[in-house]
Amino acid sequence: MVPISRRIIGSSTSSSRQFHTLITLFLVGTGGYRLAGAFSSSPVRSSSGGNTLATSTTTQIMATATPTTANPMAWEELKTLVSETPVGSALDADAELRKKGKGGPSVHNKLRLFADDEQEQPAYTLYRDHAGWCPYCQKTMLLIEAKEIPIQIELVNMRSYGDKSPSFLRKVPNGMLPALEDNQSGRVALDSAYIMEFLEDFDNSNTNGKSKSKNISNMIPYREGQPQDYARYQKLMGLERELFRWWCTFMFRPEQPGSGRSGGNPVAGLVGNLFGNSQGNDSSNGDDDSYVSPSMGGFLQCLETVDDQLGATNGPYFLDYTDQHPTMVDFVYASHVERMLASCAYWKGMNLRSPTDYPKLGNLQRWMDSLEQQEYYLAFKSDYYTHVKDIPPQYGPSSTGVSRSAKIKDYQANIEGTKTASSSSWTLPLEDDDSLQSLFKGIPLPLCVLEAAGISPDSGGGSYEQAKTSPDFQTACQTMAGWKLCGNGSAVAKFAARGGPNGAKNFPRKTFGAELADPYAAPDSDLVDTVDATLRVVARAMLECEANSIPDEQHVRALQAVAGNSNDSKGVRSSLAYLRDRIGVPRDLPLASARYLRAYLNWAIDVLE
Repeated sequence: MVPISRRIIGSSTSSSRQFHTLITLFLVGTGGYRLAGAFSSSPVRSSSGGNTLATSTTTQIMATATPTTANPMAWEELKTLVSETPVGSALDADAELRKKGKGGPSVHNKLRLFADDEQEQPAYTLYRDHAGWCPYCQKTMLLIEAKEIPIQIELVNMRSYGDKSPSFLRKVPNGMLPALEDNQSGRVALDSAYIMEFLEDFDNSNTNGKSKSKNISNMIPYREGQPQDYARYQKLMGLERELFRWWCTFMFRPEQPGSGRSGGNPVAGLVGNLFGNSQGNDSSNGDDDSYVSPSMGGFLQCLETVDDQLGATNGPYFLDYTDQHPTMVDFVYASHVERMLASCAYWKGMNLRSPTDYPKLGNLQRWMDSLEQQEYYLAFKSDYYTHVKDIPPQYGPSSTGVSRSAKIKDYQANIEGTKTASSSSWTLPLEDDDSLQSLFKGIPLPLCVLEAAGISPDSGGGSYEQAKTSPDFQTACQTMAGWKLCGNGSAVAKFAARGGPNGAKNFPRKTFGAELADPYAAPDSDLVDTVDATLRVVARAMLECEANSIPDEQHVRALQAVAGNSNDSKGVRSSLAYLRDRIGVPRDLPLASARYLRAYLNWAIDVLE
């Protein structure tokens, strides 16, 4: 292994990083930070079967005074209310542990000590993006969490979402993430693949090849001791780059329409698709699910090759010399496959995780299920909505497919929470599961939340299918959403008020490339107090109402009392929508809980319509 001093700033990087740099320069920039920074308890200015929990928690909270039409509960009162629930108490305790470097995995952690003494100073500091949306930061963190490598973490804006601090730019002049700093020498290394390899070697040399508190063996096969496994590892790493290139070709370049499309004028279809749409394709051809363009065919064929490689091992992962746990190559694939799944559904109408639609990808589908059964993967996993917002600023605009138009429309409505005849994914009452993004094939909520709610995994595995219709699970999701909102309510209200009629009017101000990023926008000062009161009513409804139900008339009256004034209601609605559209996964909440917060905000918007 090359020592860290050999990969300092200014040295050559690996081919994977070189290709990434070229593609981001060609496809317009990088990025991947915050949609809504206000949920952080210390917000950084940024552009971006079970127990009786359901009954006991609801009874406990409903014993409080019923909502009044004036003076909603203060944020501190609401925080006390949620902290008295099993889920809120568990989240509070975990947050305190995480401050000390312990506790569960989280995108917000800034210190990880795991089994080490709390006073130990980690040897290295990792600089990564705030939200877990950078694929290269994500895969690095997955290895750190899986191997339990002590580390300090500094959070840095991605360039499409906000400014980078001068102190970071002095260390890394090109601003690239992730970066690893030696805390003794101050030397800084770049390139996620190199950083992962370096940390793996560092950890093995200090722990005799085993993680301190888990039976986790080496993440990379030994070149001399495992020559066949090492050769396979190298082959798989090359295949991952091939898959990435096919995805970029398929997703970020216009597809070639089939003969007879675009009224017999394929050039018109190409030109239309170049601007991110499939205009010019007649409706009959646009609905043709059987058409496979050359770039789609190449991408699918490469995916099937990946699937074959997964099928060649004894377990669900790419390498089977370990005790059935993922290794570095799994993490390298995971971060981009996750983005492929989201982008293919949204822009191409392809549900790659459907065994019915894509039976030749069964091994890949089972591989994703297995990854999702790791809590650390949940901590850094985004939902499809977040990805379709963070992909364009990182890779460039995507091109809409030339076929499958009906599925594209349906999937986009599902991902964006748009109300249609067949979709209402952000509307109360929510469906038990998401039709595109199954919540229960893996771990749907942090383990501390599931344990507090008395929810156990399915027998013989790490899935939670039995919780799909559980009122306890619904209550846990809703309570976690309320806990998150109450934790920084005043700042969230100011952030949301940027969406008011006089919000974001402080011109001129510096802007950034991401669609939803506007870190220097000012709130509508006339609406801040009203939005704050409205959000307190919404939070109380989430904590008092039966899980996954439309709030009763008392909460409706409370909402109308604080925000029903005809002069304010329109601005409050636009502020709530501004906030709803910027709830990011995993930065704010896991998907299972985020959809509850989105749905309750939509309830308030509908009431004030």
